[in-house]
Amino acid sequence: MLAKLSADILDRLDIFILEIEELQVPAPLWWEYIWCTSILVSFIGLSAAKGNRVNDMKKYIIGLIVTALLPLLYCAIYYFSDIVEYMTLDEQTDIEDTKIFVWRGKPYALIWYAFFLVAIQVHGMSIFFAWNLVQAWRSRTASRKLQ
Repeated sequence: MLAKLSADILDRLDIFILEIEELQVPAPLWWEYIWCTSILVSFIGLSAAKGNRVNDMKKYIIGLIVTALLPLLYCAIYYFSDIVEYMTLDEQTDIEDTKIFVWRGKPYALIWYAFFLVAIQVHGMSIFFAWNLVQAWRSRTASRKLQ
């Protein structure tokens, strides 16, 4: 994602690199920047795991939901109509004759849905394991209080 955003970031910094400009990367949407902030949230999770801190792990889970899952959900909704249109195309219809946005000969929405499927699995498993850690740490703390 950062590679995709690099063209826009370099444009905003007024830095011109011909090789990146030749790729003609489409302008990013706001959700792509928000999704990239989920990298920062990962540092909260890593420090929480290192120190066995329940509250920080809860912050990590909430942070992932806000900065990763919600933008991905927006992505799925935003590109849904293009996916439906692409899936219902007749074989003899040229994709260039439709309203479907194409980048490098591929439907742009299809590329994003592939990203969505991978990212939703990674973030879903991260939340699942973080929640299991919270439950394990709570039970350990509860058993120590009983002793």
